[in-house]
Amino acid sequence: MQKDKQTAISEIGEFGLIERLNPKKENKQASTIKGVGDDAAVLEFGNKYILVTTDMLAEGTHFNLVYTPLQHLGYKSMIVNLSDIYAMNGRPTQVTVSLAISAKFSVEHLEELYKGIHLACEKHGVDLVGGDTTSSLTGLTISITCLGEVEKNKITYRNGANPTDLVCVSGNLGGAYVGLQVLEREHKLFSENENFSPKLDGYEYILKRQLKPEARKDTIELLDNLSIVPTSMMDISDGLSSEMFHICTQSKTGADIYQEKVPIDMETAETARELNIDPLTCALNGGEDYELLFTIPIRDHEKIMDQQGITIIGHITELKNGLNLVTQDERKIALQAQGWDPLKGS
Repeated sequence: MQKDKQTAISEIGEFGLIERLNPKKENKQASTIKGVGDDAAVLEFGNKYILVTTDMLAEGTHFNLVYTPLQHLGYKSMIVNLSDIYAMNGRPTQVTVSLAISAKFSVEHLEELYKGIHLACEKHGVDLVGGDTTSSLTGLTISITCLGEVEKNKITYRNGANPTDLVCVSGNLGGAYVGLQVLEREHKLFSENENFSPKLDGYEYILKRQLKPEARKDTIELLDNLSIVPTSMMDISDGLSSEMFHICTQSKTGADIYQEKVPIDMETAETARELNIDPLTCALNGGEDYELLFTIPIRDHEKIMDQQGITIIGHITELKNGLNLVTQDERKIALQAQGWDPLKGS
């Protein structure tokens, strides 16, 4: 009997798999406002929307315990989820934490992991309300579900960008990726020579960006204080180019992003060059920065233009113009979604 053709998951990647497994169907529950396809699901209960998001981190794919302290890992696993709630212009409220644990972990190891989890809960005002544990044959897997809430008139999706909107980003980009490259370089040298002493001095900022990133609660509070409701928003987990591609695709628009406006920290740029990597490539395609990428109406330009920690990097255009990087000599280069995709391994 002839077998049906089998498609490798790597051929379609993470977002292709999500679309394949979740064809668009009418929601059966009136309380389901938004399902698959954004940073968080949106449910209606009372006078606010409830937000729900889940992320999973697997040892060997998302983290390497050789150079990742367990307390940092616990904190980062929380930030990954909290950031999705902030990306909907919401506030996180509760989390559940589920673990698959291999026999190599002791109770003391897990206590270290939970120190980071509890620290993130404390900093962001979130309650840890449950979870599950099971055994694993392949190491450690962390799955966190986060609940949040947002006022109905402030909910922000990926699909609301309009031509002439300003494209803004919080913080700076590329640091997490460059920090990972430094850790991988030192790990490789140590693997080849156990007497080698890793050289990490001078890389403190980018190592922190990789090992202990922050979710931008402050940016959401700033926008609220300025009475700005973004027209679209995402967190930058897979790289600026990929996230911008998602906003443009779902909003049915194009965008011009200006090369000289993309914010890159000095330590990030210097270390990238040391590693023979273009700093701009790190910012566009690196990922794991967990900064917020958002669009706002041009009428809010004066409100946002002088705000510390926020950079206007471009503007939304008509769909026919495409997604472009505008170079310093005003050439337009089509941007591709080349950020991290765990199911393509890139």
